[in-house]
Amino acid sequence: MEREIDLAEISDGRLYGAEDLVKVGCGDCAGCSSCCRETGNTILLDPYDIWQLGCGTGLTFEALLGQGRIELRMADGVILPNLKLGENGEGCSFLNAEGRCSIHPFRPGLCRLFPLGRIYEDGGFRYFIQVHECGKKNRSKVKVKKWLGIPDIRQYEAFVLAWHDHLKKVGSQVKQAREEARMKELTMSVLKLFYLLPYEKEDFYGQFRERLSRAE
Repeated sequence: MEREIDLAEISDGRLYGAEDLVKVGCGDCAGCSSCCRETGNTILLDPYDIWQLGCGTGLTFEALLGQGRIELRMADGVILPNLKLGENGEGCSFLNAEGRCSIHPFRPGLCRLFPLGRIYEDGGFRYFIQVHECGKKNRSKVKVKKWLGIPDIRQYEAFVLAWHDHLKKVGSQVKQAREEARMKELTMSVLKLFYLLPYEKEDFYGQFRERLSRAE
C-alpha cells in the first residue's frame, strides 16, 4: 500500500539493510499485544502470507475468509486481503485468550516487520524504524533478518520487491482503464491469480514466479 511519509517525523533518520542491527528487540513483548489490537485494516496480506497461513493452519483462502479470519478491501486500485480485527479493542482474530499470537511461527510479513517499515526507492527498498509505533522501552539491538525470522531472506526480499512492483503496475493500469469492464477485470485479477488459486506446500517462490510471468 502506497503512503506518503516524512521519514524525519516518524523514524530515527536512518535506513537499514537486512544485515544491519536495529533497536527493536522487545523481549517477546512480555505479553503486550497493543500492536495486534490497534492496526485496523492495515495488515494487508501478500501471497507469501497466505501461503504460510495455509501451511500453518491447514485452511484454504476461502476458509480463512469464511471464518472471519481475514477480509477483503480495496487498496491502490486492487482487491487485497487483510487480517480482520475485532471491534472494541478485541484485536486480531488470531489472538488467544491470553492475548498472545496463536500463529506466531507463521505470522504475516507486516507483523514480523513491526515496528520497522519499508521505503522503496532506486529500484529496491530499505528498512526504517517507526519510532512512535511501539511503546516498549529500552529495546535491544537485533539484526533485521533475525527480527524478520524468514528463511532465505534474499529470496524473500526479491519476492517483496517483485510483488510491490506488480501491484504498482496493476494499480496504474486500473487508473488508466477507460472501460468499466476492463477496470473490474484488473481490480479482480490479482485476487484471482495470486490468492484464490491454491498453492502447493512446496516451493512458494517458484509458484509465485510462474504466476507473475502469467500476469505479465
